[in-house]
Amino acid sequence: MPGFLVLDGIKGRCPDCGSGSLFSGFLKYATHCEVCSKDFQSEDAGDGPAVFVIFIAGFFIVPLALVFQLALDAPVWLTLLIWIPVILISSIVLLRPLRGIMLAMQLSRDSGEARLEDKDGSIEDKS
Repeated sequence: MPGFLVLDGIKGRCPDCGSGSLFSGFLKYATHCEVCSKDFQSEDAGDGPAVFVIFIAGFFIVPLALVFQLALDAPVWLTLLIWIPVILISSIVLLRPLRGIMLAMQLSRDSGEARLEDKDGSIEDKS
């Protein structure tokens, strides 16, 4: 179910068993689930999570920074001093859960890289 996939992704848990970890480091995907042995090596969420982080952080933080700048007429250096760390911290906090969600959804749907069939019926990997 998609709701559980999102929760599993946020927690960084395997979408099959819900117990094993999707990650072997902070952002590095594990090669397999240590509980159910599901293989994660062929899967990759690509740049999707980073794009969502940019959209989410930009949607919330940029308007706040603009209001701060316009309402207080603060010097630019003060605005940058405050909002650059906010952007960096929020991006780091959002990246792992979004990577987990994207990989959990990809694994649950058995999606992978696009492959094209040749005229003879053999599958050609386009990586």
